[in-house]
Amino acid sequence: MVRILIVDDSAFMRNALTTMLSSDPEIKIVGTARDGLEAIEKIQSLKPDLVTMDVEMPRMDGITALKHIMESNPLPVIMVSSITTEGAKVTLDALDFGAVDFIPKNLSELSVNIVKIKEILIDKIKQIARKGIVQKRIRPSVRPAVPRVAECAPHVPLRTTGDRRVGIVSVGTSTGGPKALQEIIPKLPKDFPAPIVIAQHMPPNFTGPFAERLNQLSQIEVREAVDGEPLKPGVALIAPGRGHMRVTRVRGIETIISISENKEEFIYRPSVDALMASVAEFFPGRALGVILTGMGNDGLKGMLSLKKTGGRIFAQDEESCVVYGMPKAVVDAGIADKVLSIEEMAGEIINSV
Repeated sequence: MVRILIVDDSAFMRNALTTMLSSDPEIKIVGTARDGLEAIEKIQSLKPDLVTMDVEMPRMDGITALKHIMESNPLPVIMVSSITTEGAKVTLDALDFGAVDFIPKNLSELSVNIVKIKEILIDKIKQIARKGIVQKRIRPSVRPAVPRVAECAPHVPLRTTGDRRVGIVSVGTSTGGPKALQEIIPKLPKDFPAPIVIAQHMPPNFTGPFAERLNQLSQIEVREAVDGEPLKPGVALIAPGRGHMRVTRVRGIETIISISENKEEFIYRPSVDALMASVAEFFPGRALGVILTGMGNDGLKGMLSLKKTGGRIFAQDEESCVVYGMPKAVVDAGIADKVLSIEEMAGEIINSV
């Protein structure tokens, strides 16, 4: 039985989350709280396995309460955030302070139907709570912005020499992904010789601020991808939350980004499967696929295509994952070339290009 404390100043949200989560027989709502102070008191007395935490509340806000919880009584905390650009920045701060994930306050704005939302949320909460491991708190120091010089013109062929060299690094992740990416991308050198494309399950207003944050932390350039822009070595492009990102080729020479805002057949947007399949098609035998923490199996089909065309695959190990779902699907399929901790991943990626 997973014991949950729901913290929100809105009675409507407390009731909505209680109704949704308690419909599962393996979940028990042990209490609710209206602000951060009440949450801290109830955590001490009720000993929940997991807390859902609103961001904006009277008396004590969610970020302040989260800091207190992580210092005095660490346990998994999922933030309940508004789907706004400002809400995204605050939520990303919360992930830095120890929150394991977030859910949108306006559930109807997600790109899947309410029944699927309920299934995904319940599954996510059970997996996170049962693992019972909170990753170490990360307080990244922001690097000063420095002028960047383009590594090469868009039409210059990408580096692919050598048996182990790759022309593109394609990354897919979901729950726990922001922290995982902060452990990898800032460690890459500014002269990284290949382009990087990333599909992280996030709402539309979150991917831009997240890309900006990673860019501040990193030596390479990181930004939210734009439809039609060329791939460049040493530039990491994050799929916008509003659509599916793929790579494609124009005039047989220039490799560019394609963004589709159609829902298509995918449950998640942006889809890891869509990205990986396109990489497999246009970089046969020259692609490195990296699958990181996340629930479900998005990315498996794309990784199978990548493997069939001669690509290499790295998967994050179970111990360092917040949720060992997406990497597990790849590992269980027997297609992972290496299974690595998040601390090892950056070094192995650098060695492969």
